Amino acid sequence: MSAVRTAFRWLFAGAFWMITVSVLWVLLLAIADPPVTWVMAEQAGEQKSFHRNWRDLEEISHEMPLAVMAAEDQKFMDHHGFDMEAIRRAMDFNARKKGKRVKGASTISQQTAKNVFCWPGRTFVRKGLEAWFTVLIEVLWTKERIIEVYLNVAETGKGCFGVEAASQHCFGRPASRLTRTQAALIAAVLPAPRRFDCARPSGYVGRRQGWIVRQMNNLGDLFDPAVRELMRQELDRKEEREQRRRNRKK
Repeated sequence: MSAVRTAFRWLFAGAFWMITVSVLWVLLLAIADPPVTWVMAEQAGEQKSFHRNWRDLEEISHEMPLAVMAAEDQKFMDHHGFDMEAIRRAMDFNARKKGKRVKGASTISQQTAKNVFCWPGRTFVRKGLEAWFTVLIEVLWTKERIIEVYLNVAETGKGCFGVEAASQHCFGRPASRLTRTQAALIAAVLPAPRRFDCARPSGYVGRRQGWIVRQMNNLGDLFDPAVRELMRQELDRKEEREQRRRNRKK
């Protein structure tokens, strides 16, 4: 019995310190910029060149966060870290592919948590930590801070991290001067930055860029509360239509 109590005490102490350290870590990075990530360290050793220049959100063209939200996470300003509808759609899609992992549903918040606080990999432990840190940054950071960090730590090309490095590499200009089409092109390569290059876009990247621009035009300024409310209403109507369609199939 004594051994069981001791084990529980150690377990409780470990959980307490893990929670305390992780909360303090997230609070620190709410005001201090992350110096490096696991992927950055890995790429610094593998690539001949390494580029990363931090830019505050106000030093980045307004088009860039809008392009990323249009491409990666259109509900970013309204969800609390997880897009449950996107997760359900991904699970349904993957189930039709007989369990083969072909589609994800990570939000910008999840990607930020993964990039900043976790190591590369797909283990259950890492996914669990990603979920935990996603909750923490949603609670302890503002949405603006989350998107700012994401735009500076996301891998944007071989040896390139952040949109400033991508903007200089692809267009020879600072991120503050990116146009809508240029921001969309950078966002278009984010799913596979080592495979695609915004300086030499493939046909697929060009088509994806066009789609992102159309989404940006349709969505409007997602930082505007009035625009977000209209978008939320439209998404609710869309989900209701999908639910009725699923009910008819049953």
